[in-house]
Amino acid sequence: MAAAEMAVSRPTPDRLVVRVSGPWRMATAVPDARQVEQALGQAPTPKRLSFDAAQLEAWDSSLLVFLNQVAELAAARHVDVDRSGLPKGVERLLALASAVPEKTDAKAKIEHPSMLTRIGTATVKFAGGAGDFLAFLGLLVGAFGRLFIGRARFRGSDLILFIQQAGAEALPIVTLISFLVGVIMAFVGAVQLQKFGAAIYIADLVGIAVVREMGAMMTGIVMAGRTGAAFAAQLGTMKVTQEIDALTTMGIDPIEFLVLPRALALCLMMPLLCLYSDAVGIIGGGTIAHGMLDLSWPVYFNELFQAVSLTDLVGGIFKASVYGVLIALAGCLRGMEAGSSAAAVGDAATSAVVLGIVLIVSACGLFAVTFYVLGI
Repeated sequence: MAAAEMAVSRPTPDRLVVRVSGPWRMATAVPDARQVEQALGQAPTPKRLSFDAAQLEAWDSSLLVFLNQVAELAAARHVDVDRSGLPKGVERLLALASAVPEKTDAKAKIEHPSMLTRIGTATVKFAGGAGDFLAFLGLLVGAFGRLFIGRARFRGSDLILFIQQAGAEALPIVTLISFLVGVIMAFVGAVQLQKFGAAIYIADLVGIAVVREMGAMMTGIVMAGRTGAAFAAQLGTMKVTQEIDALTTMGIDPIEFLVLPRALALCLMMPLLCLYSDAVGIIGGGTIAHGMLDLSWPVYFNELFQAVSLTDLVGGIFKASVYGVLIALAGCLRGMEAGSSAAAVGDAATSAVVLGIVLIVSACGLFAVTFYVLGI
């Protein structure tokens, strides 16, 4: 394959001619502009630079890059450039490139902010996010207030649908997770209690842990990843398709019409799911106690009922109710804040899951300290 060629000649002291020939393709090696730069630097400095492309066979963007570099070298030495010897297509493209100057900061070096700057930016962003969360919480509380006086506007069919999605449709995953958590806790406890001949206390361990903490927490985490993400994706899609803007234009409050039924459904279903999760987790622990420790089911449940009090059960249900509110807040807030693109919907769903889990774990720690102080 023929190679691209370039030659520099100086017919007169004031004129420099750059001759290009052969095929100028990116797939083959092409000459650089160093020879032209050396010729421009020789004294006396030429006043005019022209091109000769009579023997040019084919060209692509590699030729344009070369000619543009030559033009920049000539402009730096105040040498006039004559493009009349180039093909008309090349001449028009070079004229277009020179008509739109490059931005002064296009090649500026990207400066990474210092650690102190990043910490400050993150702090300001966190403070702004906390403010938005509290503002959204206030709007939702106002919507619940209007619900209690019978003035909230939303469709009852939507509430029934969300109750089904957050309740019955969540039973399979809640069953699996709760049973496995009960099995794991009982297995870990059985290995240690067998060393002391205290196998009977496996019922106390599983019962108190599941009823007080793990039942509500695991149900909350499952619902944050399942229902919270779904709420964020649904509302984010409505934001993209401008359905929320349409509701506002019609005088319908999006918080009442979209957020309130979702939050209400989750608040109603979380205590029931928590009770179901407690029962499944206890059965999972009993399976290990019966299979590994040879405890009969009556003995297991008798010890369980002696260890677990009604206060423990009510405390777990109360925690689940609070977790339901937090999941609904995280999912609906991120959905309402979503941008107007498909990627923003995915980001909103991801952020809703992360925020929901963080809020649940934080609330769990706060409840643990509070219940300890109150002696519950």
